[in-house]
Amino acid sequence: MIGVDVGTTATKAVLYDEHANALRRFSAGYALYRDARGMAEQDPFALLAAVEQVIHDAAAEIDFAHEQLLAVAFSSANQSVMMFDCHFKPLTRIITWADTRAEEVAKRLKHSPAGSQIYAQTGTPIHPMSPLTKIMWLNQTQSDKVAQAAYFVGIKSFLFHQFFGVFKTDISMASCTGMMNIQTGNWDDQALSLTNLRVEQLPAIVSGTTQERGLTPEAQAQMGIPVDTPFVYGAFDGALSNLGVGAIKQDTVAITIGTSAGVRVVTDHPVIDLQQRLFCYALDNDHWVIGGPINNGGFVYQWAVHHLVDANAVQHEGTDPYTLANHVIAGVPAGAHGLLFHPFLGGERAPLWNADARGSFFGLSPLHTRDDMLRAVMEGISMNIATVFEAVSDLVGKPNRVTATGGFARSVVWRQMLADVLDCPVNIPKSFESGCLGAVTMAMKSLGMIDHLDAVNYLMGGIDAYQPEPGAVAVYHRYLPVFKQVEKLLTPAYLAIAHLQKQSE
Repeated sequence: MIGVDVGTTATKAVLYDEHANALRRFSAGYALYRDARGMAEQDPFALLAAVEQVIHDAAAEIDFAHEQLLAVAFSSANQSVMMFDCHFKPLTRIITWADTRAEEVAKRLKHSPAGSQIYAQTGTPIHPMSPLTKIMWLNQTQSDKVAQAAYFVGIKSFLFHQFFGVFKTDISMASCTGMMNIQTGNWDDQALSLTNLRVEQLPAIVSGTTQERGLTPEAQAQMGIPVDTPFVYGAFDGALSNLGVGAIKQDTVAITIGTSAGVRVVTDHPVIDLQQRLFCYALDNDHWVIGGPINNGGFVYQWAVHHLVDANAVQHEGTDPYTLANHVIAGVPAGAHGLLFHPFLGGERAPLWNADARGSFFGLSPLHTRDDMLRAVMEGISMNIATVFEAVSDLVGKPNRVTATGGFARSVVWRQMLADVLDCPVNIPKSFESGCLGAVTMAMKSLGMIDHLDAVNYLMGGIDAYQPEPGAVAVYHRYLPVFKQVEKLLTPAYLAIAHLQKQSE
């Protein structure tokens, strides 16, 4: 089986045997275009080529004379949109989740009566990253292209059209658009009205275990696999990350910290947050993912390491900046000597849903050092995650454990810090490609190889476990309320500073 994870700047694939043991990993990258303020676009055909390349490379490892490719299954970044004409030719590049040019549209909608109504119906917070607001923005700014557009397409529906000539999307991807009614599982009438779309302009919504067979000759030639290989739709990457680490019950929260971050728990029914802090998306027809996406994860730490780690010390120690930074942070006590950092360098989604949010150090004194600042940055990212963790706990109850993945998991100091800040045991799976494993788990259910998705717990590898350290927990219990107090006090000033920054450019 091949699990494919289509991301923002690269697509990964993992080749598994029939028992879901990972055999080989593959990757291919592509550009993310940021040609204008707020823009974050992909070339659809560069992305298509990368997906076909990793599938081809994985298939090259299969001895088709003696082995069978059981399925190819997909995980994908969500909240993308592009426009196609009546011949299915693209009118735009892929406008990705990271594109924020619909900021003003989102602000107006959020503060209108329709904003709370559409959130309650779709489970998607009103934000510029949502395809709902993106399409409203396209109506205002690219009306000529909108007039030509016959179809509005996400990444996965684009890929499956290229592979099979169908126009479909899975319920998980549809639920992330802000345009699917989470009670009916159909496109929402109010969302269609807000975007001036007809239902036939959007893909048909199918189960994530739906299979497509019969590759087009072009796709079959590019990937070098049998034409009747089943392709399984899967789900969006966050949901499959939960599945891939076995976090598919309410007692386990999954946290991912990569460039950005996410906090998610799976329930057996939709749950709406009256404060509109969290999303409610589908994993499949029987499981719902409640959580919050966080803009400011590992990329904020990268920024801090770049600016705060002494290059001379790196050279003297004969190591890399991140190893040195982690060593330095481990030597600073919890609380960073009374220094707090709010990590909102890229605006923020959950829990603020405020694209104008900006980062700040609070509590600086002449006694603080760069070492303290590095520790405060790592703690600030963790405390921001804790505020979303608390919101999730408010809705579904505090979990018994956290399963965490992402690039941060390579840092032992960050693993322990997360357990301490959350005051909750943290498990780190030894397998990092949870999205790909989640995708092939859905393929196994589609093929009848397993009866229930929780069979993934038997497919996972080992874990590293971290328990909260009582002394550090006590420190963070005192610091977290101040972190939230300062966040609340600064919120009214975010619009003003964001405006001043735009003027200064």
